[in-house]
Amino acid sequence: MASGIFSVAVSGLNVAQAGVLTTGHNIANASTPGYSRQRIVQTTNSPQFTGSGFIGKGANVETIQRVYSQFLGSQVLSAQTGAAEMDSYLAQIRQIDNLLADPNAGLSPAMAGFFKGVQEVAANPASIPARQSMLSASQSLVGRFQSIDQRLREIREGVNSQITSEITLINSYAKQIADVNQRIIVAQAAGSAVPANDLLDQRDQLIAELNKEIRVTTLQQSDGAYSIFIGNGQPLVVGTLNYTLQAVAAPDDPERTIVAMRSPSGVTVNMPESLLTGGKLGGLIAFRAESLDPVQNALGRIALTLAQNFNDQHRLGQGLTGALGGDYFNLASAGPTVMANGNNVAPPGTVSVAISDVGALTTSDYRLTANGAGNYTLLRLSDNAVLLNAAPLPVAPASIDGLTITAASAPAANNSFLIRPTRGGAGNLAVSIVDARNIAAAAPIRTSAALANSGTGTVSAGTVNAPPPPNAALQNQVTITFDNPAGTFDVFDVTASTSLATNVIYTPGGSITYNGWTIKVSGAPAAGDVFTITNNANGVSDNRNAQLFGALQTQTKMVGGTASYQSAYSQIVSQTGNKTREIEVTGKAQQTLADQAQTEVDKMSGVNLDEEAANLLRYQQAYQASAKLIEIAGRLFDEILALNR
Repeated sequence: MASGIFSVAVSGLNVAQAGVLTTGHNIANASTPGYSRQRIVQTTNSPQFTGSGFIGKGANVETIQRVYSQFLGSQVLSAQTGAAEMDSYLAQIRQIDNLLADPNAGLSPAMAGFFKGVQEVAANPASIPARQSMLSASQSLVGRFQSIDQRLREIREGVNSQITSEITLINSYAKQIADVNQRIIVAQAAGSAVPANDLLDQRDQLIAELNKEIRVTTLQQSDGAYSIFIGNGQPLVVGTLNYTLQAVAAPDDPERTIVAMRSPSGVTVNMPESLLTGGKLGGLIAFRAESLDPVQNALGRIALTLAQNFNDQHRLGQGLTGALGGDYFNLASAGPTVMANGNNVAPPGTVSVAISDVGALTTSDYRLTANGAGNYTLLRLSDNAVLLNAAPLPVAPASIDGLTITAASAPAANNSFLIRPTRGGAGNLAVSIVDARNIAAAAPIRTSAALANSGTGTVSAGTVNAPPPPNAALQNQVTITFDNPAGTFDVFDVTASTSLATNVIYTPGGSITYNGWTIKVSGAPAAGDVFTITNNANGVSDNRNAQLFGALQTQTKMVGGTASYQSAYSQIVSQTGNKTREIEVTGKAQQTLADQAQTEVDKMSGVNLDEEAANLLRYQQAYQASAKLIEIAGRLFDEILALNR
């Protein structure tokens, strides 16, 4: 009987001691990140059968169990990876938002200053200081385009660097998880009924930290190890083996860092960016694709459109020296770029791209893939629209989105090329004009009516026809002589001694176009009246072309003829600001969800010191009671021994 009491008492002492130790362990780890509260699972020992029934033989601790919910843990992971992605995205896009919207450092004041310089020349076309001021404003505009583009390039380099750092951190977490998996397998070799609680908490904490870098999914294996997957099922950790991510240059763009996965066997595969979502890495990749690339392309489109429009008009004018205007802006290095994929095979082929319609340009990049036999597939990357589907390239003057694409030599099938029409527009823009006298503010032609004219006919100042280049005979002297027969006129090129037209029916106010110019004669010219069109010699005070320069400021030359330069830039600023606000609001919502989910986890798994203090007192009393039972058993044993004296 006494030995039975002793064994029951000792079992109680052991259970109470385990409870005290577990409670003390909880208290000690109350502030340990990722720690889940533990509790003993207490059961009765098998009772002893007697004639009086089953007599209990005390208690034992079956296992130490951690209080943990896989469902709540998954909710926390999902919310935290979304919040981390938005925080990473927001930190980057705020840089662009502040850059573009800055009232001093943005593009708007530079464009306003440039057109102010144009208006000064239009007001004083013969003034060298006014012309010099226009050149200075042009240099400032180009410098502003270049400085904003350079800042965007720096942000891009920063994103590349951060992607590399994130990959290093992800690899570190993956290796640590694989190591903990190994330790858990060894620790739980006796079976899942004896869980390695602290190791499980350590692994869950590592997974939570990894999940903040990139979205992961987990799968528990029969031996207790976790397999970790990213993307749409790409393995990162499989049991005790870990795969390695690598930061590599994109095969079609050496300046773009992408993610590749290297298996334990050494095979490396580039991962599509669309698969890398969630966490800080997902935020960086999404920012680059959704905001940085479109903004830099859109800025380049404004630079290219403004410069091309200005060049077109400038070539239709005349400088102070009497020479026709040339290109005002230098676009030699600012046009489309074509990059061959590094995986292309022989024959590599040669593809060139030119802008045929600057007003039809988009802000997208394109991928051209050869299908063989002279056919190609052209994909617009911004919306994944297939513009050519295994078809020949359009023959000039046909174009796609304002681009003329030419294959000088046929590439092998499956060779691809990345086309960037506008990316370099802002950074590579330059001013061609050096001498202020060469600003073509004047029109290269002038019109006059003969002094002997007797009718009421008047002639307009005339305009030079676009598109450039101007007609070679633009500045030839041409006469228009009326009424032979009545109601008609003849057109004669005096310089070339050539008749351009005879017996042309006269329409008052109608356009008359020859040699690249257009004039209008109104009123009622008399028979023999002559109107002359000739070169604008000594037209230093002529501002007709400068006025057309200034008119470009408000004309809708962009986005398919729907936006001016300023409104196109305002769209960039507005879109970036709206996206910044969207990311900020979404990030706050995600963080709120993460906090709420973590609160629920803490309610279940967190250590409550008040509760643990009560448990400590309870186990202390249980220990004391078991010790008292031992004391009572000892007294009973002494009484039995005393009977034999």
